[in-house]
Amino acid sequence: MRQAYIGVDVGTASARAGVFDEAGKLLGTAKHPLKVWHEAGDIVEQSSEDIWAACVASVRGAMREAAISADHVKGIGFDATCSLVVLDRAGRPLTVSSSGDAARNVVVWMDHRAMEETQFVNETKDDVLRYVGGLISPEMEVPKLMWLKRHLRSTFDDAGHFFDLADYLSFRASGSLARSTCTVTCKWTYVAGEGGWSERFFRRVGLEEFVAERYARIGTEIVPPGASLARGLTEHAAEDLGLQPRTAVGASLIDAHAGGVGAIGGRDGTGADVDVCKRMAYIMGTSACIMATTVAPCFVPGVWGPYYSGMVPGFWLNEGGQSAAGAAIDHLLRSHPAHVEVEAEAKREGVDVIGFLEKRILARAGDPGAAALLARHVHVLPEFIGNRSPYADPGSRAVIAGLDLDTDTAAMERLFVAGLCGLAYGLADVVDAFEAHGVDGKTIVMGGGASRSPLVRQIMADTTGYIVALPQTQEPVLLGAAMLGAVASGAHRTINEAMAAMSALGRLSEPTRPEMADFHRTKRKVHRMLRDLDRASRDTMRCK
Repeated sequence: MRQAYIGVDVGTASARAGVFDEAGKLLGTAKHPLKVWHEAGDIVEQSSEDIWAACVASVRGAMREAAISADHVKGIGFDATCSLVVLDRAGRPLTVSSSGDAARNVVVWMDHRAMEETQFVNETKDDVLRYVGGLISPEMEVPKLMWLKRHLRSTFDDAGHFFDLADYLSFRASGSLARSTCTVTCKWTYVAGEGGWSERFFRRVGLEEFVAERYARIGTEIVPPGASLARGLTEHAAEDLGLQPRTAVGASLIDAHAGGVGAIGGRDGTGADVDVCKRMAYIMGTSACIMATTVAPCFVPGVWGPYYSGMVPGFWLNEGGQSAAGAAIDHLLRSHPAHVEVEAEAKREGVDVIGFLEKRILARAGDPGAAALLARHVHVLPEFIGNRSPYADPGSRAVIAGLDLDTDTAAMERLFVAGLCGLAYGLADVVDAFEAHGVDGKTIVMGGGASRSPLVRQIMADTTGYIVALPQTQEPVLLGAAMLGAVASGAHRTINEAMAAMSALGRLSEPTRPEMADFHRTKRKVHRMLRDLDRASRDTMRCK
């Protein structure tokens, strides 16, 4: 048996683990659900103890499926959503909830409680905001920390550690307090190459405590993704996970960024060296991230970054995104009158609702490109929880036009396709912003659950004019996390080397037919009209 590496991915609803061999072949996988508390006021919370328990269950399940012993596992890496974890000085959970429940110690990435704090930060126009597209997002950590200080002062004062979730997992595994350049650069306003933490910024936003304590609670040791942490797995963590103590632990990545690492460096069959700057990554889960790698920093208004070593060490990263992607489609479908009937039919066929709809749509349309024509008269701006980029408008909300009184499955299919088109036009908006500032990849490598859909891939390709490629692995996010463990173990010297050795590209989208390109250009005009309507309606009602 060859050496193996484990990747652990913590999303919003579940934790997953995958065991991979040296060539990047998936040997076994498992997942476990997570508890999520939703409350009024856009409050979303989780428990770090529950998350760790889910990671443990997933790793043990993946190991059973892979049928290998712990002796073969030489490294492990973690990725996670950019959620905020709060611990006391002894490493115990501290509540972030008005309920006072200590178990609820994670402010989830999609929690928008800190809207006022976000606005306050953006009004400072501090220089560090240049590195988040000019405007910080409520998904990031600084507004959340400000909210805790203002509304749960005892938690803020008693906290011994504030972690991005991915860094919490590597801490829990290894005991190391080191933070990844990925997390602190992309979500905490750490600017590598320009002094790191900005004393002026923290004073301006009222977080002067971090300056006084020399940033001890948010990170004093910043290391690149894949860096070997401490002495590997602690005895306690190894016992939990069913692995050997001192198994190498790699510094972490944010979940979408792990997907980027698992996707953009894949071999293409030509034998030529891969230029990661010629490929964008589109990782579509609950939300979606669109990531471009550059040699030199590129400032794109409304797009996060440029982040130095934010994904691939030694390169700059620009990160666009959609706050609701898979979540938007799920919400659209659940809200349709035919959902209960369709869900029952899908269950009888042994597929999920989306798979059931896609099968019917492709049968009617004949090919994935032509399927978009079903949404000719239905239009969706799917921004249920705001626009992440390139408009940086967290107040944006969804708009749907063209609905009639039809309640059958065909009407649900039209709404589904219209939602996919809306997501594609949001992707195209980000791509246009990239291109306007010199970032031009021409190939999008797509990861996440939706990437397996030929319908999704073709609509994205026909809208952007890019080739949309599928990673060979079905689990690019887990593979990217496993690569962290491979680098930490010394099996590969760099992330770049691991990408070249452990990943490859699979299917490519079909060329876009001219008539479909024209169709999407026209439909994008309606998409822009819906955005204008949303803005105008909010402006009008603010006057009342």
